[in-house]
Amino acid sequence: MAASGDLGGPVNSGPATQPLPPFTPPEQDQSAAGPVRGRQSQLRVLHLEDNLLDHELVRSALEDQLTPTPEFLQVEDEAGFRGALQDFQPHLILSDFSLPNYDGLSAFELAHRLAPHLPFIIVTGAMGEEVAVDTLRRGVTDYVLKQRLERLTPAVRRALAEHAERDRRRLAEAEIRGLNGALQLRLQQVEQLNAVAEERRLKQEDTARQLAESLTMQKTFLAETSHELRTPLTALLGYLRRLERESGESQTLSDAQRVAQNMTRLVNDLLQLTRGELVQNIEQHFVDLAELLRAVGRDYGVQVHAQALEIVADPGRLTQVFVNLVGNAVRVCGSPALVEIRADQRLSAEGTPEICVQIVDHGPGIPDDVKPRIFDKFYRGKEAGSAGLGLTIAQQVVSAHMGSLRVVDTPGGGATFEVCLPALDEDDDDDLALLAEEMDPEE
Repeated sequence: MAASGDLGGPVNSGPATQPLPPFTPPEQDQSAAGPVRGRQSQLRVLHLEDNLLDHELVRSALEDQLTPTPEFLQVEDEAGFRGALQDFQPHLILSDFSLPNYDGLSAFELAHRLAPHLPFIIVTGAMGEEVAVDTLRRGVTDYVLKQRLERLTPAVRRALAEHAERDRRRLAEAEIRGLNGALQLRLQQVEQLNAVAEERRLKQEDTARQLAESLTMQKTFLAETSHELRTPLTALLGYLRRLERESGESQTLSDAQRVAQNMTRLVNDLLQLTRGELVQNIEQHFVDLAELLRAVGRDYGVQVHAQALEIVADPGRLTQVFVNLVGNAVRVCGSPALVEIRADQRLSAEGTPEICVQIVDHGPGIPDDVKPRIFDKFYRGKEAGSAGLGLTIAQQVVSAHMGSLRVVDTPGGGATFEVCLPALDEDDDDDLALLAEEMDPEE
């Protein structure tokens, strides 16, 4: 087999070879009268053959049997074959198996790259049975011996008919796929309409009393379940740790403790959620917010940038908020060095003074499609150990303090959670001064 470069490459140095167009063979009458004249298209036959006499014999055999007379083009080598594929664009290829500088299988592979279903028949003088089987296995349509050219016309007709049937089947399958796609789209639209109609019906059936009862039952269930589970989980952790001390460390005991700790964390979050939702009396005090933030920062190893900021709030609740936010940030980033706390006083959009605390992290950030959901109950991020309740609790506590909690992108990458709380007004400043005087032992 002669080497000829990349079989799928361009023809010589000219433009890239284009895929060959499909061909529909002449429609044939089912009667003995033969082909129906006037409804036929001319067949273009490319013949790869270096022997002119053999080409004439093949041409004569087909011209006598096919109507209208096919158009033939004979080529003798690879260059001619490549050019003919580009310019002649045949409907059928006939090829000798062995040529001086080329061979039929190489020609087939080249044609197959351009038009995988183009009929390709090998017409050769001699071919062993194993070679013939191998050519068919590779995808050659058929083979005919030059000594048996009476088989050539039936082989050509059969190949063209199979090619046309394949094209018809391909078009039919494409049409069926299109119809199925349109049907599936209609069914999805119907399902969506049914879902909207069902949702509206359910909303109309619901009453304020049912909603109130459902909410009350949910709160009660969360509170009672959390209390009931805390005691056995705490005992289980104690037993596991005791067993580890007595039996030594093992992977199984470590895994069991980790699971029990995760369950305990989830139960505590459930309990905090019920307390956050049911909180009605905020025990407000004058709080040095900067000192509170520095304490949280020390616990997590996070830097705090804040001046002295006095505020009226519940210190326990605010600590709960910032512990949740800072803990989440450190867990997501994997290092406290990537997290910092900033706090300052500014004017709100309404022109009122407020104190804003920013928990800034330089981690992976939060996708835009996730941001609207992160404050939903039980929505879990990718970080391990999250029960999906910490941010919900934080938002409820901030709302109870008449403040706001939002998340924005950190410049350069990451997420920033911003808590804004009402600052002290002039009356609060006077009350704070009086309180300070009362607490001064020298007065």
